[in-house]
Amino acid sequence: MNEIGLRERKKRRMYETVSEIAIRLFLEKGYDAVSVAEIAAAAEISKPTLFRYFPAKEDLVLHRIADHEDEAARVVREAPDVAPLVSLRRDFIEGIERGDPITGLSDHPAVLAFYDLLYGTPALVARMYAHLERSEQALAEVLGGDLDARLAAGQIIAVRRVLAQENWRRVTGGEDMDVVRVDAVAAAGRAFDLLEAGLPRLAHVAESG
Repeated sequence: MNEIGLRERKKRRMYETVSEIAIRLFLEKGYDAVSVAEIAAAAEISKPTLFRYFPAKEDLVLHRIADHEDEAARVVREAPDVAPLVSLRRDFIEGIERGDPITGLSDHPAVLAFYDLLYGTPALVARMYAHLERSEQALAEVLGGDLDARLAAGQIIAVRRVLAQENWRRVTGGEDMDVVRVDAVAAAGRAFDLLEAGLPRLAHVAESG
């Protein structure tokens, strides 16, 4: 057990180290100007070894948000006695209030640089949709796995994405963070009101018996 845990920690450190090196090079030179071979050399590993960890160049960047793929599903799963949309609303608004980068409301220079890289690179934007699809799938499974659950998950993940992108757009535009935060909370409230109106089954706890 300890050996397995050690191996997993080493593997995770490798992921983090190589991803950090890649992102630093992308920010310094531009995504298209940096080759996978250059990243492997900087990380002191072979190109085949790099591809064992990251099947595609885009994954070197998206690794940063891969841990969030099942976040919406986790929020619902960990609060079985709370209506899904109530839990998701509360989680997103709390994320805004604490400046969680996943909500787009962070003005930390490293976070802004990362999202400029992400949204400013067409290949990364295209690859990001695979991440969103996996987020939808994970949430749909928690919501029941049927067609209604998949349709609901698609709407919820889309709302979270659009809200986060709008927050990021305003922050990078230089708007006052306090103003953006207040507006972001209000916008999230309106968005989840619409979701609850359209998805009443997910806005209330199912009655037992």
